[in-house]
Parts: sequence; C-alpha cells; structure tokens
Amino acid sequence: MGFDFDLFVIGGGSAGVRCGRIAAAHGARVGVAERRFWGGTCVNIGCVPKKILVQAAEYGAHAEDAVGFGWRGAAAGVHDWAALIAAKDREIARLNGTYRRLLEGVGATVFEAQARFLDPHRIAVGDTEISAERVVIATGGRPLRPDIPGAELGIVSDDAFYLDRRPERVVILGSGYIAVEFAGIFRGLGAEVDLVFRQPLPLRGFDRDLREAMAEALVAQGVRLFPESNIAAVEAMGMGRVAVLADGRRIAADCVFFASGRGANTAGLGLDRAGVATSASGAVMIGEQWRTNVAHIHAIGDVTDRLNLTPVATAEGHALADLLFAGRARAWNFATVPTAVFSTPPLATVGLSEEDAAARGKTDIYLTRFTPMRHTISGRARKTLIKLVVEQASGRVLGAHMFGEDAPEIIQGIAIAVTAGATKAEFDQTIGIHPTAAEEFVTLRQITRTVGGA
Repeated sequence: MGFDFDLFVIGGGSAGVRCGRIAAAHGARVGVAERRFWGGTCVNIGCVPKKILVQAAEYGAHAEDAVGFGWRGAAAGVHDWAALIAAKDREIARLNGTYRRLLEGVGATVFEAQARFLDPHRIAVGDTEISAERVVIATGGRPLRPDIPGAELGIVSDDAFYLDRRPERVVILGSGYIAVEFAGIFRGLGAEVDLVFRQPLPLRGFDRDLREAMAEALVAQGVRLFPESNIAAVEAMGMGRVAVLADGRRIAADCVFFASGRGANTAGLGLDRAGVATSASGAVMIGEQWRTNVAHIHAIGDVTDRLNLTPVATAEGHALADLLFAGRARAWNFATVPTAVFSTPPLATVGLSEEDAAARGKTDIYLTRFTPMRHTISGRARKTLIKLVVEQASGRVLGAHMFGEDAPEIIQGIAIAVTAGATKAEFDQTIGIHPTAAEEFVTLRQITRTVGGA
C-alpha cells in the first residue's frame, strides 16, 4: 500500500515539531497537524509566557531592594498589566511563527486543523483525509478543573495568560509548579494571594528541605497558606467569587485559580478507531521506543503522562525521529533529568531527593542555608538553600538541590556532573568561583546528617 506520508505527527508542540523536523531532515515525507497554535503549551500558555510574567513580577522587588544600595527614587510605580500582556503576546506570536517555519524549512507539510484517526493508518485532518505509514501522537496535556459545584466560575492556567486585568485578590488551588509560580507572579505584581493545598507542604514529590524552604518563602512574600485544605465549592458574589473550603471556611476573591492537575489531551483523536490503548486517566500507554500497543503508532511528550517536562518531550521527539529514520539510538539520560520551579525565588533540582536516596541505602547529606550577599544589603528576608545527597558507599553524588536566586542556571551545570556520576571527592577537588552562591556546591565539607541503611 502506498502512503501519503512516511510519518504523520499529530500535535505541533515541542515534541511534535522536533520529531517532524528531524524526521524530515532525514529525508522522510512528513506531515504535522496542529489545531490550536504552533509551539504547543510551553510556547503559548506555559513555560515561556509564564517566565515572562515571573520576570515582570521580580522588577517591583528589585526596585525596593535598590534602596538598600543607595538608590533614591527607585521605588516601583504602578504596574500596567495590559502593557505586560501585550508585550508577552508579541513575543509569543513571534515564537509561534518560528515553530511553523522550522517545519516548512525542512519540507514538512503543515496542517492547521484537528486530526483524528479513521483507522490505524488513515487520518482525517480537517476536511482532508491522509494516510501514513507511521504516526506519532504528540498532543500534550491540558489543565483539569475539579469536580465541584461552581467549578466553571474559576479559571485554569490557560486562562491566566489572557486576563484583561490583574485580579486584586486570588485564591489558588494546588501547590505544584503552576500553583507556586503563579502565587509568586500575582503577589509580586501586587495582588493578595491565598494558596490552598491538600498536602502539609507545597511541591509534593520534591525533597522535603526544598518544600519547607518554599513554604517559608511564600509566607515571607505575603502569600497566605492553607495547608491540608481543599476547595469544596466556588460561589459567585456579585462580580467576585467565594472559595468555600471543605472545612466550611470561606475566602472572598476576584479570581479562583485551579492549578491542581493536568491530564493527557486525547479527546477527539479517535484513538479507539486506531485501537490505541489508554490508561484510566486517558494517557496514551507506551512501551519501548515510545510504541503504543499498535506497532506503527508512537506517542511522545505529556500525552503519555510520564515525565511531563518540555525538554524531555523535545528529547523524546528527536530520539524517536533518529531511531525511525536514521537507524540510530540517540543517547539521552532520562534518569537524571533536572527540573526547575520558577517560583520567587526559584528552586532547581537534579537526581534523587534525600527520601528516595535513603530508601536505597546509607546516604550522607550536606546542607547549608544562608542569606545571599545581595540581601545582606537589601534587608529582604530571603534565604538560599544548597544541598547534596551522597551515596556513602561510593561517594557518588546522587542528588543536588538548590532553593534561591539563579538556582535554575546553576543546577543546569551541576546536572552534567550528576549525570556523569561525579563523586563528592570530585566536587571537593573543584575550585569555586568567589563570591557566588554556586561555590557552596564545591565547598561543603561537613556532613549534616546520615540517613538510610540498617
């Protein structure tokens, strides 16, 4: 049977564009369908615009801090939300076009339409029907609303980037990446923020010391925390909202923001017609080489709900294209994926948490907390935390964690050492750059505690 395409990619986000672009560069006949916007969640309603908003929120604090360094008349003025959103939109439009041009530049055929399976090899793309020898599902994820009365009165992360004005008071449900990042954004821009979450500490799954540092920093910022709580309902109150907590407490706000989870974006794909299996949550199930239960259909990125990070999705797309059309396995280490939370201040981490390392055996913990040099002068109540998790038997650094300014930039470099299997002795042999916060990673000498083992 002759096919219209050697590879058809459903989804034009980070994973899909990279997979399609590399496959086309290898000589494959490639088609890519995107129904909403090129670049996907990260470029349009995720990582990129979110970091722009984070940076905007930081400027007010920078102006306040400047006074401690002798600047007069440097206080932050009134923030113009509309100007910020317009600037963000211009940059996103530029990036959006770049992603499409990357595909067209290597000869891929692009479709701006919804794609859905008709059978394992045939796909309806808008009003067009095509056939493909291989198919990649790369449709990403979507924010979820809780199943509670009045859920339609709240917003999700997609909506937050298009608000016509900044709310004066926000209640955020959740304590993951999105929740704590937007808590910092709205608070930094002048809003009153309440953070409601089910766990005792924010950022479930992260190292406990980082979680405790995050809770302290949120409080220092003026964010009100409601741990071990949940929103049971949302009610309208004039033009405002009331978040009704499960214990009966009521919080009035202009905006209730649900940031309590995301799900795989598989609705409308016709996966049943292709025979593709999904999990109970709707994620596409895959095995080796990103294969679904249908041998010629693959899935990559957040739609598989495994490690939902943009660089992972991009790496998977590249690796799959190389595997299918260049016959080589591209080597990325998915076991030591670094990640960052662009909170205020940010945190970043690579490798094992103290808790996970202790479950494997005896582990030495090196930990320091200090006021960064900038804030010994500014007077701002802000701490930096640096931590190494070291396997006692081998001396190998299993995890590196940082909470504080520039953490994402610093941990990206540390991640190379952790991925390469560097030992604590090799960290110790490295000369630090002074004066920096990062030098603490190579000057830690005192074991704070030993955990795990018999």
